[in-house]
Amino acid sequence: MSLKSLFSAKDMTIGSPWKRIMEFAIPMLLGNFAQQLYNTADSIIVGIYVGDNALAAVGSAMPILNLLLALFVGISTGAGIVVSQSFGARDRDGLTKAIGNCIALSVLATIVIMIVGPLVTMPLLTLLGTPDSIINWCAQYLNIYFLGIVGFFFYNMLSGVLRGLGDSVSALGFLLLAAALNVVLDLWFVRSIGVAGVALATVISQAISAVFCYWKLARMRDIFDLNLKTMKLIPAVAGRILRIGIPSGITQAIMATAGMVVLNLTNAMGETVIACNVIVMRVDGFAMLPNMTFGQAMSVYTGQNVGAQKFDRVHKGVKQGGLIAAGISTGITLILLFLSPTLFGFFTKTPELIDLATRMIRIMAVGYICISVTQVLGGVMRGAGDTVTPMWISIISTILIRVPTAYIVAYFTKSPKFPHGQPIALFGSLMFSWVMGMMISVIVFSIGQWKKKMYAAEPVGPELDYRMPHPFGWGICFGIIRSRPFPLSVRCGESDNGGWQTDRRYRPQKPDWTGDLHGSAPRDG
Repeated sequence: MSLKSLFSAKDMTIGSPWKRIMEFAIPMLLGNFAQQLYNTADSIIVGIYVGDNALAAVGSAMPILNLLLALFVGISTGAGIVVSQSFGARDRDGLTKAIGNCIALSVLATIVIMIVGPLVTMPLLTLLGTPDSIINWCAQYLNIYFLGIVGFFFYNMLSGVLRGLGDSVSALGFLLLAAALNVVLDLWFVRSIGVAGVALATVISQAISAVFCYWKLARMRDIFDLNLKTMKLIPAVAGRILRIGIPSGITQAIMATAGMVVLNLTNAMGETVIACNVIVMRVDGFAMLPNMTFGQAMSVYTGQNVGAQKFDRVHKGVKQGGLIAAGISTGITLILLFLSPTLFGFFTKTPELIDLATRMIRIMAVGYICISVTQVLGGVMRGAGDTVTPMWISIISTILIRVPTAYIVAYFTKSPKFPHGQPIALFGSLMFSWVMGMMISVIVFSIGQWKKKMYAAEPVGPELDYRMPHPFGWGICFGIIRSRPFPLSVRCGESDNGGWQTDRRYRPQKPDWTGDLHGSAPRDG
């Protein structure tokens, strides 16, 4: 594999499914690892140079941050799915419009968050019962983050576009550079301005990542066009992105809301439990990375193959990708069971805090295997265009299961030492919701209502009656005229060297998909 092909779009509609998934997932896993370093470096440096209270402040700010970023998460998810399906269908015009609308929507979302975020920060912190000792630090962190949110938005959106094109390596390289810069800036800013320096370092690093992502996309002229003219809202395209993406945004908002409700209980338990929650969630962030990665990988893999109408590859990918994800999560579970005290020692030197965090993470450990199943199945459903079903699964597992369970357990575990309940209420309820979420996901996936979205991908473009070489392979397509102006249905006969499957979508107005995907693997069907 050449260096050029490594940093380029990848066709996931050909080759062995598990190989394509792994080729995509490994760089993305490393990228997600680097992304997690942003938060982890913040926690470690703040804990060392400022103290446990400052560590608690950074952790307490995250649920509010996640809630207000839910709108963007929805846009980003919808964008990735539309991009991957358009790329799989070899639809240059559709791909150009999808990417242009992604950028336009990101501009609007950025403006909204920059205005709304600082206005609601202090009221939300007060509503959540944030302790007076850390509330000002929380507010400083959030206000700086919101005012500099443009880098975060555009990096995540543009890197999502790159991943939708199958290029997880470029996104990895840019993120590694930014992560290293973030650590350097953390050490510089935190020493001088404290908690506020954490947010400042993060927004600067993310802005640099965004610039590199845009530079990379601007060079991919062989598969789509990117200029100011294409960065305009087209109601039909933007509507499709939002229809697919909003349920994912709602899912994120639900999870953030549930986190905030539980955070209110956490704050009532005192600063030791707050700090415990912060470091457990930091380790949880790393433990969750393979699950999130395979969920994202399956979404892109499914999207491209749905666009190419290779539905058999979707089913093969579910089995192979699911087994790999579950195997990796089993290894993570074993690490957490036996090495968690060492891991927590990187965040704090307080023995009481390390002991409490160790007991809590061991309660959660087996749950990561359950999450791997949920993430893979959810990724497949989202890639197929069904983002509503995963949304409902999240609503049930978080709002209807986790939150009530946390408060019920807290009520029945009150004691003189823990007047508001024991910490097991926080982490045991999370474990229980993971198990139930997996069970629901398996049942819903098996019923198969999500497949209606996969098979309902409507062809687009004017229909013609002609016989012509297929532009995306050496196969010969035998077109059949229909009287309707929309859509095109082209019957494609596959050649020995691999053409596209029957009923491929095709745009005759754009017959020349220029380039060969930068040296992607030979077509093998």
